[in-house]
Amino acid sequence: MNYQDTYRQMSEAIVREHEAVFAKLDMGQLRAFMDAIKQANNIFVYGSGREGISMRSFAMRLAHLGKPTHWLFDDTTPGMHKGDLLILSDGRGDVGIHRYFVKRAKESGATIAMVTGLPEGALARTYADVVLFVHATVYLDEAAMGPDAPRQQDVVPTVQPMGNQYEQHLYLLMDIVAILLREDMGLSYADMEARHRNIE
Repeated sequence: MNYQDTYRQMSEAIVREHEAVFAKLDMGQLRAFMDAIKQANNIFVYGSGREGISMRSFAMRLAHLGKPTHWLFDDTTPGMHKGDLLILSDGRGDVGIHRYFVKRAKESGATIAMVTGLPEGALARTYADVVLFVHATVYLDEAAMGPDAPRQQDVVPTVQPMGNQYEQHLYLLMDIVAILLREDMGLSYADMEARHRNIE
């Protein structure tokens, strides 16, 4: 098979995967996620690795919507308090580096909204007030997780490696959430554009 055939087959397969993941999203969870964002005083956003790329983009759109939004570990990020919201993408539901700051965020009184491909994970079960289950395949390091760790259920199988499907879908889904929030908040695209950085 030459690269053109492989390209066509992979692109068609990946589009089908994302259509299937979109179809599985729970609308009640989506509504709760959006409401938590609308009600928050300050919003703090984080994701590790490639998930972080998607979540940084979402943080930008939240700022364009007029929500006070901060990337969790920026030097200018303020303290977290009751009435604030931490939005975390944790694909496998219990990434070790996330445990400390999720616990601290909970102690501050903030609400925790977790986007994940494994809602049975320890962090999601223990700390999340709002869970948005993305039915996409995540990267699971079987050796690091151990035999008793939960495994993904009811997710779309993938032809892609190492969590690509979840990471791609996260970007698409968060963009759609921003569009839905714009409608909910009665804003126009011009309102969003007026908040875009103008020094570039």
